[in-house]
Amino acid sequence: MLFQAQTSKEKHPVAELPSSNNNGDLDGGGVRVSCYSEAINDVPVHFQIISLSKQIYVWIGCSSAKFGNLYAAAPTRPNNTVSVTSILGGSSDNAGASMARRLVLKTGLNIILASNIPKNSPMIEVAAEKMLVQKLASLGFIRPKSEGKGHLDNGFIRSESAEGDN
Repeated sequence: MLFQAQTSKEKHPVAELPSSNNNGDLDGGGVRVSCYSEAINDVPVHFQIISLSKQIYVWIGCSSAKFGNLYAAAPTRPNNTVSVTSILGGSSDNAGASMARRLVLKTGLNIILASNIPKNSPMIEVAAEKMLVQKLASLGFIRPKSEGKGHLDNGFIRSESAEGDN
């Protein structure tokens, strides 16, 4: 990689509310909210993740608390592709739509993404997405790579070999 964004190692969790379930999973309708900030190339980037049982709402803000462009992305059947649409703004900004698409592919869940990262800051976008994926992995939302492509089951994609022969 020719360029690498400099990130601070300090994490500033603002709030994290655990699921209402005793066993920690979100299948019972629990809501988990996680807010934190990172410095990327000396620019403060703020994250808020609201996770429900089959969808994740993500807000990424840079320098201010503006809402930014809003995208919705979801896995589709039967082709196991991802559909993405811009709900607010974003007509000339494909970075947010691409990020939402990649998050669906990594999680198998519906993603609502609001992004307020300047269009002229691709390094911040890349670093912010990487940090977001790391956080989603720590929360248990990133699917194992071995699952690969397959059929959707309970919001997650199951591999063909895991289903067995009928």
